Amino acid sequence: MPALFAVPLLLLQVGLDPNFGGIPGIPDELRNRPPRTSEEAAPPPAPSRLTQCLQRSVGDAEGALTAARSWRGTARGTERVEAAQCEGFALIGLSRFAEAQSVFASASSEVRDDPERAARLGGMAANAALAAGDATSALGLGTAALSQARVAQDADLIAGIARDRARSLVALNRLDEAATALAEARSAAPDNPEGWLLSATLSRRTDDLATAASQIAQAARLAPRDPEVGLEAGVIAALAGRDDEATKSFRSVIEVAPDTPFATQAQTYLEQLSQ
Repeated sequence: MPALFAVPLLLLQVGLDPNFGGIPGIPDELRNRPPRTSEEAAPPPAPSRLTQCLQRSVGDAEGALTAARSWRGTARGTERVEAAQCEGFALIGLSRFAEAQSVFASASSEVRDDPERAARLGGMAANAALAAGDATSALGLGTAALSQARVAQDADLIAGIARDRARSLVALNRLDEAATALAEARSAAPDNPEGWLLSATLSRRTDDLATAASQIAQAARLAPRDPEVGLEAGVIAALAGRDDEATKSFRSVIEVAPDTPFATQAQTYLEQLSQ
């Protein structure tokens, strides 16, 4: 059955003097040239150094790590934090989660005067800790990040970090606290289906099938073609003895996500129901 713990970014425009007759030094043929069409529009700016580094970390994590560490060694201020962010992602790509946790946490501490950024980096640190199997550290980091997100008053950020805190709490078997964390996530972002999905899974794990059914129905309204939602809906229905409804949910997963692990799991559940 699906588990609750399933695992980003100046031109100084000087106005013309309104009392001046024009821009000196421009030939007439250019001054009178019609505006450029969209086909002649200037090309978009090159990706930032951070974007390039993050993109590299996807296919060349070792190279991105070397580049990020070199960048971080000479960078100052905001660039130093960006370099750390790339370093952390490269470490994640190499499954060096504890090192990534340390890098993200250090970067978060460097931007405490920017609550939103501090919260995002702190949340990354918490996720890295959880991936490393250290749920206790993940919870502490996530709690600090959530406090920063509340200061920033960013609802989506609050919801995301609250969901991740719930994962840490589940890993620590503190299920009532996890339910409270998920309630905050749903309140902050009621249109995000993940909060409802995770809540339904937790309610099902605590044998509250009525609440689980209501929560998974809301997730399904928000994400009707999400195979993970379909799987959870089927499991909840099966446990409640509604086999026809469960069968329909599992078949829908196979239809919307064929040749995926979700479809394989759904087929297994269907076979179990037919026994």
